[in-house]
Order: sequence, then structure tokens, then C-alpha cells
Amino acid sequence: MTTTPSSGPPHRLSNAAASWAAPLPAPTTTVRPRGRTVVVGAGKGAAQLAAAFESLWGGPLEGVVVTRYGYAVHCDRIRVIEAAHPVPDCNGLIASHALFEAVRGLTPDDLVVALFCGGGSALLPCPPEELALEDEIALNRALLASGAPISVMNAIRKQVSRIKGGRLAAACHPAKVISFIVSDVPGDDPAQVASGPTIPDATDRAAARAMRDAWRIELPERLVDWLKGENGTAPSPNDPVFAGHEVQVIASARLSLEAAAARADALGIPAIILSDAIEGEARDVGKVHAAIAREVVLRNRPFERPVVLLSGGETTVTLRGHGRGGRNTEFLLSLAIAAEGLSFASLAADTDGIDGSESNAGAFADGSSATRLRALGRDPVALLSGNDAWTAFNCLEDLFVPGPTGTNVNDFRAILVR
Repeated sequence: MTTTPSSGPPHRLSNAAASWAAPLPAPTTTVRPRGRTVVVGAGKGAAQLAAAFESLWGGPLEGVVVTRYGYAVHCDRIRVIEAAHPVPDCNGLIASHALFEAVRGLTPDDLVVALFCGGGSALLPCPPEELALEDEIALNRALLASGAPISVMNAIRKQVSRIKGGRLAAACHPAKVISFIVSDVPGDDPAQVASGPTIPDATDRAAARAMRDAWRIELPERLVDWLKGENGTAPSPNDPVFAGHEVQVIASARLSLEAAAARADALGIPAIILSDAIEGEARDVGKVHAAIAREVVLRNRPFERPVVLLSGGETTVTLRGHGRGGRNTEFLLSLAIAAEGLSFASLAADTDGIDGSESNAGAFADGSSATRLRALGRDPVALLSGNDAWTAFNCLEDLFVPGPTGTNVNDFRAILVR
């Protein structure tokens, strides 16, 4: 499964979703089970993954997946539940319970096929018995506002859950679990995607506390007290309940960037992939990309014109104001300010079709964006300071709105210098 940039017109697009989901590979190391085949999953592209698996499997199957509101597609045998993202709601809690119910009472003759992609962390709230859904909602709000990288957020989430960190896979024992993962995390660690419901990792409670302190994440007292204890710790990767499980990463930012580079090459434009794992503050990453673009425009180095600069990963936004926007529009506004007057064109978008909580995936920017904002009476620097990048590109009518795409391999950024 790869993603390619839309070939449609720039600026605001129709709400028709681009169907970027390619067929899933069938398990290569396991024959069809003698018992049941149960499908579970979560994420913004989970329904599309489930539909693709149904079309390929050919035998009996059952199961349940959860996706974001508005992202469901029809499945014949797999139940699809919609829930809230990026802040959990009660439907997500219902979905978590449904996944556990789906894998109840399995035997060694059964097979669990797990389909997980980005967004699953918020879509599967399942707080420990001592806590409530409101606590997990508060946790997600605090993490989203902290500016911490996704690896830190997920390490803490796993310690405040009964489904993340391999716990769902443990509940499948003694059945075998095969996890198909669409990676939206830098480095493509499958245990990080959706906080790893079927894939354990070695991060413990002490490490989570250290990360919270290092990033100065303000949590409610109930959550602070919970993290001080050792109740409900995540299972170890060495636990025998995980023996024989398989994991396949079937799509990633790397593949999406390589597809984009191949498309650019076919059009006669050299492409450079800067990295598929860029993290950091979106506005700071925007400045760095602007500096590279400036060097290319003015000095024809380190890459010769024409060239398209490609990058992926997951930036973060530390909330300082009360504006509207997401990490891709914040990246672009910072880029547009730092590279004002240069001859370039750029796109930054989240490959799932939604940048944060707004309806756009991202936006387009060029060397005139900041100038045009001032002509409209809007101060681009003030908009950036207030985390109001959505407003900036909405004023310019340069938002990119493809609708839900059916996949999620994180951020896609392209800067074209002719």
C-alpha cells in the first residue's frame, strides 16, 4: 500500500475521498486455520484494510474494527464501529470492549488477523479499572498540547490502558496473531503504531514517568498517582503468550515518498528524499526546510534546480495560542514566512486526509503566501504565534481538502524549486 500525491487541481478539492488502499498481502507463513479467523483493528484506515482483507481471504471470517467518524466503508462480515479522534469518546470505549469480546475463548486452532494504522491510540480508549474514560480523555488532551513526539505520547498511553502495549494480543492467547501494520510513526516501529494493541514493547512505568517529567507534561493528579504505582503494567515482549506471533509492516512513509519520487522522475523532475522520519516542532522544521530551499534557489546547492524536496515523519505543535490548525499547516506557514519572496511551490499534508482536527489534510504555499496574507490585512507572524495556520490558508483559499483517504502513513511534504 503506497500513497501518491493527488493529480487534481490545487487549492480546495472536493470531499470525495481518494481511495489509496491497495490489496493486503495474504499471510505467507501460515496456512488457513482449522478453527476461526477473527479480524480486529483500529485506525483511520482500518475499515478500508478490513474490506481489502475480506476480498482476499476467501474463507470464513468474523471480527470488528474501529475507525474515525466519517471514515467507515462497507464490510460484509466484519463489524465497523466509528468513534472520536483525536480525543476519545464513549464509542471508542464500546469499540475496545467489542474487540476483547471478539477474541474471547479462542483456541490454538484459531487465527487473529490484526489490522492497525495511525489513529488507533485515540480510537481505542480502555482505562484501567481504577480510572475512567474522563481520565483517558484528559490524558490525550494533555499529550496533544505538550509538543512531545509520538513515541513519548504512546509510551505514556500504554501505561494508562487495558488494551494497548500488547494487551489485546495477550487476550487472544492461545490463538496465533498476525499483525498487518500501516506505519505512521518515524522509524516504522510497529509497536508504536496505534500504541501497539497486539505488539508489546519493553518500555516500563519508570520510563514513562521519566518521559513525562522530561517533557513537563501536566497531568491530572489521578493520572500522576496512577503512573507512580505498578498496577496494570504492560506485558513483557518475552512473555510466552506472544510466541509464534507475526508482524508485517505493509505501508509506511518511506514507501509513500519513494512513490512520489518515482512520479516526479517520470515527469522529468529530479527528486530528493530528505528523510522519512523527521520529528520536532512543526514551525522549526518549516524554518529548516526554508533554509534548504533558499540555498537551492539562490546558490543551486546542495541540489541543482529543478528539484523537488520530499520529506515525511511526524512533527508536533506545542499549543501557545487558541487558533485553528494542525502540524502541516503550521509547518507551511513557518516555511512561507522564512522563504518569503523565493520562487518555490510546496504542499504539506497528512496522508489520512485530516491535519489535526480540521477538515483539511494540509495546504499549499509558495513564496508569495506571506505577502498575500499581508495584502488581506492578516499578519502571518501573528497567525503563526497563535497557532492559527488554518485561518491563514483558509483566507488564501489554499487549503488542501481531499477528504478521508483510506490510509495513514503520516505527513507528506514536497517543495518544488524550478
